[in-house]
Amino acid sequence: MHELLRTNDIVLLGAIEALLASANLDCLIADQHISALEGMIGAFPRRLLVREADRARARALLTEAGFGAELRDG
Repeated sequence: MHELLRTNDIVLLGAIEALLASANLDCLIADQHISALEGMIGAFPRRLLVREADRARARALLTEAGFGAELRDG
């Protein structure tokens, strides 16, 4: 799995998850439960992951959609 981004912004995660789904790209949001348990103080950001095979396509899609600044290096 390739980590596209790490954030506590659930609105941003929802928008990117919907964008990926519209392009038929599966994703996984990791650390949702621990982030909710810690009370959203920011200690455990959520991570958005895609398959390694979808990495280039997902990164290009997010960059084209204006989310390039949110992407992690890699």
